[in-house]
Formats: sequence, structure tokens, C-alpha cells
Amino acid sequence: MQPYFYPYIGYFQLMNVVDVFVLYDDIQYVKQSWINRNRILINGESSYISIPLKKASDYLHVKDRRLAATWDKDSLKLARKLAAAYSKAPYFKEIYEPLEKAIANGETNLFNFLFENLLGVKELLSIDTKLVVSSEIGDFTALQSQDKVIAICEALGASQYINPIGGIDLYNKNDFSRRGMELTFIRSIPEEYTQFRKPFQPFLSIIDVLMFNSIEQVKELINTSYEFE
Repeated sequence: MQPYFYPYIGYFQLMNVVDVFVLYDDIQYVKQSWINRNRILINGESSYISIPLKKASDYLHVKDRRLAATWDKDSLKLARKLAAAYSKAPYFKEIYEPLEKAIANGETNLFNFLFENLLGVKELLSIDTKLVVSSEIGDFTALQSQDKVIAICEALGASQYINPIGGIDLYNKNDFSRRGMELTFIRSIPEEYTQFRKPFQPFLSIIDVLMFNSIEQVKELINTSYEFE
């Protein structure tokens, strides 16, 4: 999977159901993707938050991109934005402090920053899945899409590959089967929870889920609110 900035709950549902979760660091950074932005609830509406990046070639890998030189100030602005948005949420006190510390972790490499933040949520939710960085498995940069996934799975000795339902048109079950692997898709089921008595906004950042639900409730959502195809 690509590393994302505090992704939606489905990302962690996938992480939770697999034995090994591979994070791509050797893929090209994609503008307007979820790599350095996500959505939170502001005044009852879905609103974007983002990590500003240092200007660089569009062809660089995620591991070669860096946060903007202004990130020290920008991280404070982001923390204040989160506080303004969620200060009255029921679990704000429990979640805001570790979140603030994670955002201000001092890391300026984009991949390392995302990895540390994902690791923080993983530990918070007691997900014991092993995280592996793709470039540490081998050099797969010459491969694309399904071929790259199959090669990584084979390198890890996998018998099954699970992908979010959004990739159902990208991968072919027969191709995986011919290589001795089962291809399965996971679909996250949006479970409504109270968001300041406003109309429910689904699939926001995991930040939103944590602000309105206890850790135990979020664990329950991660363990139950999905289906396989």
C-alpha cells in the first residue's frame, strides 16, 4: 500500500487482517492523492488538511520527497486547526496530545514522517501486524501495478493477497491463482457515529473516528465493519 497521511479506517482494517503489511516507499509521489493530505470534519463539513512539501521533481519516489522548509510553523498551524475542529469532541483530551506530538515528531522526510504516524495509530489500536518497507524486500522499481504486487508477494512467500475494493479493476484473480496465490478484496462498511449532531460524513481521516469513539469502540469497528469479496 502507499503510505497515506492519517488515512480512513478502511486502511487500518486492511492492516489488521493481514499478516504482513507492505508500505511502498519506492513509488512515485502522486499529486492530489492521499499521500500528504486527508479530510477531517470542520463545522459539520468535510475539509482537507495537508502536509506542504518542498518543491521537487514530480518523478521522485515518496522516500525522496521532503516536507516544506516551513513545516515547523505549518505543523503548529495544523495542530491548532485540529484543536479548533475537535476541541469539543468526546475523546479530544485522550487523542489530541499524542496526535500533536506525532505531527511535531521532527521528521522531514515524507516517507519516514508518514511511517511514524501510521505506526503510532497502529500501536494505539493494538494492531500487531508486521509492517515492511517495500525497498527493504528488493528492487521492484522496474515493475508496475499487478506485476509489482505479485513479485513482492512471491518474495515474501505469500499465499494470499488482500487489496482494498477500490483496486478490483486493477488486479486479476486468475493471474494470482496461476502464481499460487489467492486474491481477495476487502470493503470497508461505513458505520455511522455521532459527529456533533451533524449529518454523518463517512470515510474521513482516522483522526475523526478517534475523536468521536473510544479506543475500544474503534477497535471494534476495525474488527467488524468490513466484508470480503
